[in-house]
Amino acid sequence: MVNVAVDAMGGDNAPKEIVKGAIEAINENKNVKVFLVGKEPLILEELKKYTYDRSQLEVVHAEEVIEMAEPPVMAIRKKKDSSIVKGMNMVKDGTCDAIVSAGSSGAILVGGQLIVGRIKGVERPPFAPLIPTLNGVSLLVDCGANVDARASHLVQFAKMGSIYMENVMGIKNPKVGIVNIGAEEEKGNALVKETFPLLKNCPEINFIGSVEARDIPSGVADVIVCEAFTGNVILKMYEGVGGAFMKKIKEGMMSSLRSKIGALLVKPALKQTLKSFDTEQYGGAPMLGLNGLVVKTHGNSKAIEIKNSVLQCLTFKEQNINEKIKEKITLED
Repeated sequence: MVNVAVDAMGGDNAPKEIVKGAIEAINENKNVKVFLVGKEPLILEELKKYTYDRSQLEVVHAEEVIEMAEPPVMAIRKKKDSSIVKGMNMVKDGTCDAIVSAGSSGAILVGGQLIVGRIKGVERPPFAPLIPTLNGVSLLVDCGANVDARASHLVQFAKMGSIYMENVMGIKNPKVGIVNIGAEEEKGNALVKETFPLLKNCPEINFIGSVEARDIPSGVADVIVCEAFTGNVILKMYEGVGGAFMKKIKEGMMSSLRSKIGALLVKPALKQTLKSFDTEQYGGAPMLGLNGLVVKTHGNSKAIEIKNSVLQCLTFKEQNINEKIKEKITLED
């Protein structure tokens, strides 16, 4: 049984969608137990709507909530009875194997490092979401945790990302690329130029060189390495273009009687195709390199993303990802 703390008060749609997603997760998989952390009366009210195995769910009361606009460090230190801090402490003390939260990214980042703690030797833990591509998925490392990263950080991102993709996604010898403005080795900013030769000479990874943003959706690399500013821009652009594309398709299909008839014919196939490019299908962004698993989901997460994030924790734990990262980093030291 894998125990997952879920921040029931985090995000725009809490607690309704968070509770719904947690219930869907335990109803789908009997090997996971969810601890819903937050204001107990609100959580219990939502739970009345569902049928579920009560042995797979527990409510942990937390009186406080860390709001999105609060300074992260101050909030983590002062709000000891908040859902994020309580959930993080449950991972720290071993009650839970992981925590899933749609709350403040800053608070999750600070809590992950200060409470759960980094694996010895890991310099900076990155956020690493899976993003859809024509070949399946790629791992984008980092997408929001370390804006001012150093070359040594990016090398560790590549190593931890490779471990994740090989063991969680089953991709043997995953291809690693660094985000750049051109394919040539001499291109890029100072960080990319410094990191490129380090990745090129790293025997533990399958480095394929520079990757331009336009090539990411084609799945040219399995692990996409960059600092958090670039990664976050890529992720948000990905989501924005996807949303605009969907809207345009719907408008086109409804533009005439002929297109409406055609839409009925292609709807099943189109729905299945577009589903594979929906980022919600792949869960949240795990913070790699911590002593326990911390997963950040979108602030506007719906139940499906929460469900998939909880189930994502199951695979992470079963494949002993943290132990494999510890082993690799320790060997380096």
